[in-house]
Amino acid sequence: MASETTPLAEEIASLTRRRQAVAESRLPLPERTRILTISNQKGGVGKTTTTVNLAAALARSGAKVLVIDLDPQGNASTALGVEHRSDTRSVYDVIIDDLPLADVVQESPEEGALYCVPATIHLAGAEIELVSLVAREQRLRRALDLHVKEMAEPYDYVFIDCPPSLGLLTINAFVAAGEVLIPIQCEYYALEGLSQLLKNIELIERHLNPELRVSTILLTMHDSRTNLANQVAQDVRDHFPDQVLETIIPRSVRVSEAPSYGQSVISYDMNSSGSLSYQEAAAELARRGAPRSGGGS
Repeated sequence: MASETTPLAEEIASLTRRRQAVAESRLPLPERTRILTISNQKGGVGKTTTTVNLAAALARSGAKVLVIDLDPQGNASTALGVEHRSDTRSVYDVIIDDLPLADVVQESPEEGALYCVPATIHLAGAEIELVSLVAREQRLRRALDLHVKEMAEPYDYVFIDCPPSLGLLTINAFVAAGEVLIPIQCEYYALEGLSQLLKNIELIERHLNPELRVSTILLTMHDSRTNLANQVAQDVRDHFPDQVLETIIPRSVRVSEAPSYGQSVISYDMNSSGSLSYQEAAAELARRGAPRSGGGS
C-alpha cells in the first residue's frame, strides 16, 4: 500500500527542494549597471522590504549592489544596519548641497558587496527645498551618473527606495533610473492608484527620462489560504502579463521581524519561506535582465 504524505511533510519537502535550488543557482551579472526605482504611492505594500531583500539576495549571490534610501523614514537604512542619525551625511546632502555620492556611501554589514546611501530626518524637508533649486528633477541622476562613472568597478545593481508619494523625491528617483519595480500587495485595494502611478511614469518617460520602463511587478504579502489573495494575484497577472514575476512573496513573520535586528531576512533567517521567496525573486530579476529599450547608466 502506498504511503500517504501529510500537508506538513509536503511543505517541508517543498522548502527543502527550494533551498537546494537556491543554493545551487549561479546568477548572471548584468553587462552594465541596472538602476531600479522601487515605487508605489500606496503605503504598506512592501517597498522597503522588497528593496532591502532583493539587494541583499543579489549581493549574497555575487553582485555589487547599492541601495539609495530616498524615504525620510530611513527604514531601508535601518534594515541594512547603516548609521542614519540626524548628523549623518546622507542622500539629503547629495541632492540639496551637491555633496558627492561617494562621500555618503556606507558599506552594509550584510554578506556580500552591499552598500547604502542612508536617509536622515532632514530629507523630510527636501521636497520644499528642491522647489527652488536648478534642475530640481535631475539632481539625483547627475550625482549617481558621476559616481558610477568614477568607479573602477561599477555597481551591478542600484535600488532606489522611494517614499509613498509622487513628489519631487520620487520624481528624482524616476529620472535617475532605467527601470521601475512596483510591489503590489495581494489585497482588495491592490490596483487602486496604480493607474495614476503609471500615468506619472509615462509623463516622466515622455518629458524627463525616455529610457524609463516599468520592467517588474512583484506580488507581496500573499496569503494563499484566501481566495481574495489568489484572485488579486490573477487580476494583476492578467493586466501585466510581461512584467509580473512568477515568484510571489508570502506573508511572513520572519520578513517582518528582520528589520528590528538591523538585518535583511536573507541574513536574519536565510532558510525561512520569506527569505527563499526573495532569493527566488532576485534570481528571476537577474535572469530576466534589463528591458532592451530601458537600462541604466
